[in-house]
Amino acid sequence: MSDNNNGKLIATAIGAAVAGAALGVATVKLLDRRNGQPDQNEGGIISERPKRRSFIYEDPMGADVMANRDSSTTLFPHNHEEKMRRRIAARAAVEEDNLTPRRSVTVRVPATSANVGPGYDCIGLAVDLWSEVTIELADKFEITAEGDGADAVPKDASNFLVLGVKAAYDTARKEMPVLKYHVVSRIPFARGLGSSSAAIVAGIIAGLVLAGHRLPCWGSEALLQIAAGIEGHPDNVAPAIYGGIQVGIHNGTRWVTERVPMPSGVQLVMFIPDFVGKTSDARNVLSDTISREDAAFNISRTAFLINALCMGNLDNLKWGVQDKMHQPQRGSKLYKYLFPMIEAAESAGACCAYLSGAGPTVMALTSGASGDIFAQREKERTDLAVARAMSRAAEQFGIKGKLVVTNAANEGARVVRVEPPFSSDVITYRDNI
Repeated sequence: MSDNNNGKLIATAIGAAVAGAALGVATVKLLDRRNGQPDQNEGGIISERPKRRSFIYEDPMGADVMANRDSSTTLFPHNHEEKMRRRIAARAAVEEDNLTPRRSVTVRVPATSANVGPGYDCIGLAVDLWSEVTIELADKFEITAEGDGADAVPKDASNFLVLGVKAAYDTARKEMPVLKYHVVSRIPFARGLGSSSAAIVAGIIAGLVLAGHRLPCWGSEALLQIAAGIEGHPDNVAPAIYGGIQVGIHNGTRWVTERVPMPSGVQLVMFIPDFVGKTSDARNVLSDTISREDAAFNISRTAFLINALCMGNLDNLKWGVQDKMHQPQRGSKLYKYLFPMIEAAESAGACCAYLSGAGPTVMALTSGASGDIFAQREKERTDLAVARAMSRAAEQFGIKGKLVVTNAANEGARVVRVEPPFSSDVITYRDNI
């Protein structure tokens, strides 16, 4: 090898060494910056460099704003209740919220279908059948009713509607005035579609509006606490309040509920017998204890049901609604038609079928709906075939009733009219209420 080539190799080695050293220095500086270490400029003067900001939301309020709370802790995007709590704490109190009583209010509330098979006392869905309740200040107490069960509902203070209103005034710590009640009921009375829960929820909401009192929701779900406290469980009142499919529990301190998604295109087909079903009778046929095997069965089916709903796997719903805690007992002692009707509905194309609440209504879920069903080809849907199959099963047992096809309700109870209104020249609310 020539001297010229040797010189080139030596120069290349020296260049590589210098480049490596420079890269090492740059790496150390970069690490110092990421670790929050001060940097030095060419004159040896230390200069502070801003730390890299996290992509996680940080609390914008100072620690002195939140009494007895470390508000400098990191706030993650999913911490919705904590963000709401801090937002409320930072707001000035608006006392007028609790100082504006109303003269009259109308509340619209949906029917509900509880249990959905294995979810005894904890799962329920809102049904697109609605009742309206109007309550107003009056000179004398009076309850009037029209529609389904108008002659059967109590017309005295034992009515669940009155109990709900009283609970609202007790919560507001105000004396309950003399009121007049008018009910337009489109929820079948005592048929396992949550008519009593609808009355409770409507009464509480109406009472709160009339009293001029509002309740916190985030972190407390105060309205749910009152309603579930009267009803004893959340399976009906939770969907009546929030709509959709709700899964509710008591966490040892308060009632908590969460929404489960309803797959698109699902319809509800109900066979509603022409006789009432008493919840007390339906509970009396149940055993106080169940076997470990039956408990494991219901736990697995409940998990399977929730997963099928979340994943939109309609084929798995028929396994998810299976139950050994209440449906076999009620089917054998009260509703002989129950399991033959479930089998007939599923054989005709239903995704699943189950006893709605304490009965006697049988609920079937069908798929294939897209937009308005009356603008869609009947052969693309299964609701008519399922309804006919359920009707034939009822005839075999000499049971008369009616078939109703509707959808799940995405929203729960709401105020539709109020005097004086909430809307003003500054802001207009839905339906100009």
